Amino acid sequence: MKKFQVVGIGNAMVDVLARADDSFLAQAGIEKGIMQLIDMDRAVELYSKIGPAKEVSGGSAANTIAGIAHLGGATAYVGKVKDDQLGAIFAHDLRAQGAVYETAFAPKDATDETGRCLIIVTPDGERSMNTYLGVTEFLTAADIDEAQMAQAEWIYLEGYRFDGPESHAAFAKAIAACKSAGGRVSLTLSDPFCVSRHRDAFRAMIQADVDLLFCNRAEMLSMYQTEDFDAALAQAASEVAIVACTDSEQGAHILSDGARWHVPAVPTEIVDATGAGDLFAGAFLWALSAGYSLPDCGQIGNIAASEIISHIGARPEADLTTLIAAAGLQPAT
Repeated sequence: MKKFQVVGIGNAMVDVLARADDSFLAQAGIEKGIMQLIDMDRAVELYSKIGPAKEVSGGSAANTIAGIAHLGGATAYVGKVKDDQLGAIFAHDLRAQGAVYETAFAPKDATDETGRCLIIVTPDGERSMNTYLGVTEFLTAADIDEAQMAQAEWIYLEGYRFDGPESHAAFAKAIAACKSAGGRVSLTLSDPFCVSRHRDAFRAMIQADVDLLFCNRAEMLSMYQTEDFDAALAQAASEVAIVACTDSEQGAHILSDGARWHVPAVPTEIVDATGAGDLFAGAFLWALSAGYSLPDCGQIGNIAASEIISHIGARPEADLTTLIAAAGLQPAT
């Protein structure tokens, strides 16, 4: 038995969440509903313009790993922060969730700072993300512990990481170590604009190494450059063993071995959509490792996503295991 159910690799960030209306987005030049990369000067400018904000440890894959840890899963995370105040907050918060976090900090005298994501949440619950990557952009293959990857049933790769200059080498090292020890690889596409920036690299990895693909409808259509959702799903399913594609209020679509399941969403008033996909993936992976059927994995993912969108922030506030038990779900094996 391996030490970890899931080891995640991603951009280690601190999320700064603030509320604003669509007019603020227009005035600030922020495109609604997507992630935009910004530099430190832009981060300072936006921070000065937003109102009261909540700062919480975040980052897409870190949210996923925190969700698995919340559910009691054995998990670890790899992502770069600086030896500064935000870096210390990030590390403490993630470890407090129960995840192993051992990535070496960038030194205090590093030019860049710990990454942060300024997330503007509009009244409809949509989030518009403005990301200063900082030192997390410079995660390298040297930060990948091959022994740790070999101890993972699954590794979980964050698509946003493809923006780092040495990301591909880091991912390749992690994949080789995991697969050589009998582990499996999952990938999240993260964002449709991220897909458009790195489509060829994503496609090559999907076809060669990925066993489980996470995405949403927009990312799926962007990946396969079509407006035909069913055709895109079918194409993805021909390339990976399991596809788990979320579709907002329509729920999720799970495909594997020629079968397809539609799992309805859990009706929820949306307060903040931040982290919905991250927690869907975390709960899905946890359930898969625990022996639940694929349709039930999708339902458990939807339960976790619904909890996250019911409040500000991407870390669970309710006990997810209680919500799963209340739904009457049990492992198949």
